[in-house]
Amino acid sequence: MPKQAVDADRNFDDLADRFDRNIYGGLKGQIRLAILNRDFSDYLPIAPYVPLTPDKTLSILDAGGGQGQFSIPLAAAGHELTLCDLSQKMLGKARARASEMGLQNVLLKHSSIQSLQIKTQFDLVLCHAVLEWVVEPKAVLLHLWQMVKPGGHVSIIFYNHHSLVYKNLLRTNYKKVLADDYSAFAGSLTPINPLRPEQVLNWCEQLEANLLCHSGIRVFHDYILDAANRQKSPEQVMSLELSLSRQPPFRDLGRYVHLLLEKTHV
Repeated sequence: MPKQAVDADRNFDDLADRFDRNIYGGLKGQIRLAILNRDFSDYLPIAPYVPLTPDKTLSILDAGGGQGQFSIPLAAAGHELTLCDLSQKMLGKARARASEMGLQNVLLKHSSIQSLQIKTQFDLVLCHAVLEWVVEPKAVLLHLWQMVKPGGHVSIIFYNHHSLVYKNLLRTNYKKVLADDYSAFAGSLTPINPLRPEQVLNWCEQLEANLLCHSGIRVFHDYILDAANRQKSPEQVMSLELSLSRQPPFRDLGRYVHLLLEKTHV
């Protein structure tokens, strides 16, 4: 089987249905959304976490937003949403969700993030599980930063390189670790460019961003190698994931990392 290409940004037309099953259809997706909802509720209290008022209505960009699992509920709460994605199939799923909910405040754009040209700036930019799928993640982050209003916020989720190393160690895939080569077969959900948290945090420092929140997502769930054991006590798993997600060293081994940033400078 051929290896996954690493010299071009990933288009998920071929995996849109698989995302529904593997990412959003089970406990993995529930943990991810629970961490996000908790972080936003604690650090950026907007609807649907608090009642919507005219002065709290935000303009939101979901960059590489796929099916809009997190952003469309924000649109349903009354915020203005622009969602862009490289995948027509992902956009189709987002369109169907927005239509089912009767939303008129969702604008869908078939575009890569890099080629997205929008004259206005946004109160909130979401970039969730995208940076690890592009060839030049720092350039994407810099481009998005220009789209945020001063005083606005950016929410980033990215695939943690350290998690990939650790899981391969647990699986005794020592050759991969020694070679520092985690390239996957075509069609895999292993990203082309997993990121080191310290590197992304350094980029944020260069932007002079105010780091409001730093959480790990799935800090132990994905390391349970026995599939049957992963299904045990989902309520306890969720509770423990939430309680450990901000605590080093557990936070730093999360499969994904969530950073919530505030733009304090023009």
